Amino acid sequence: MYFSGILAERLPLRYYLTVGMLMSGLFTCLFGLGFYLNIHSLGYYASVEVMNGLMQTTGWPAVVACVGNWFGKGKRGIIMGVWNSHTSVGNILGSLIAGAFVLSAWGMSFIVPGLIIASVGILTFFFLVEKPEDVNCTPPQHHENGETGPSPRINRRTDKTSDVNTVVTTEPVEAHSEAISFCGALRIPGVVEFSLCLLFAKLVSYTFLYWLPFYISHVAHFDAEEAGDMSTLFDVGGIIGGITAGVVSDVTGGRATTCCVMLLTAAPMLFFYNHLRKLSQAATIGMLLLCGALVNGPFALITTAVSADLGTHESLRGNAKALSTVAAIIDGTGSVGAALGPLFAGVISETGWNNVFYMLISADVMASLCLSRLVYKEVEGWCGWACRTKGFKEI
Repeated sequence: MYFSGILAERLPLRYYLTVGMLMSGLFTCLFGLGFYLNIHSLGYYASVEVMNGLMQTTGWPAVVACVGNWFGKGKRGIIMGVWNSHTSVGNILGSLIAGAFVLSAWGMSFIVPGLIIASVGILTFFFLVEKPEDVNCTPPQHHENGETGPSPRINRRTDKTSDVNTVVTTEPVEAHSEAISFCGALRIPGVVEFSLCLLFAKLVSYTFLYWLPFYISHVAHFDAEEAGDMSTLFDVGGIIGGITAGVVSDVTGGRATTCCVMLLTAAPMLFFYNHLRKLSQAATIGMLLLCGALVNGPFALITTAVSADLGTHESLRGNAKALSTVAAIIDGTGSVGAALGPLFAGVISETGWNNVFYMLISADVMASLCLSRLVYKEVEGWCGWACRTKGFKEI
């Protein structure tokens, strides 16, 4: 992922995404063909899955950069919150497709999604527009005050002889064309904190993604297909949580605080879910929706709006080629958690599922602690704004 983001800054995104999607589809299909070719080699499946993961890293840095090119900072949270629902929709479709074939011919659980992503890759090649300039549209300007659109600077110059104010309009400075370096992206304020936060948040999210059907099947005693269908409720909650997080962060201006509050609230909810599952199916459904919203809300916000914010940070001084690299650093660090979470869950589950949930709760708390410095700065800014507002009113 780290390498992929750097590469995406230097290549045409449309071609880059197309090749990545076609190759992802190929390796996904090759995994499923193992069923029909009667392949029982662990090395085959491991190598195909590694190549599949490598190809799929082309996706996220490139798509975040494309969307970031089209939208400025104003309303970015809600726009990207709605847009990011595609990840949960994909997870839901993947679970439903896998569940439909798992009891008959599991190979189709991979071949069908592989054909879908390859087909969409072809659509991407023909229809993706990377930047507004490519279709003669005005690119958005990324202002700290949340406004978008071109905004020429207006300087007022006073003529000393006549005391007449003269308005001088200066066009916006051209964005730098040189792509940012990996170390340069790391120096952007907030990148390291949000990257570490996503590591723990993605650990929780992907543990649910991979282990929830198994957990529902073996602990709640549903059959495999029903467990796959039930697990999609977690992603339905994720859609709600992602949009909610975007709206709240837009209104308050506190991306870090929004994530921190949701993560801290998710910790006790995970505890309750593990115990309320024994009460009724309705309680299980409600807790799955709630946990999905609280766990995937910060995950969605960090990988979209936060990545775009940091990729267009004021410290870059107009450098437009940082979105992919920043998105890759943040999501790549999160992928470390995505790899470790399911691995730890498999080991810890042998000692009891309660311990797995304690691990997930601890990860949520650690994710929120990673944002403590940024939350403090946001709260400090709100307090300063409140004091200034109060002072103006008194005057």
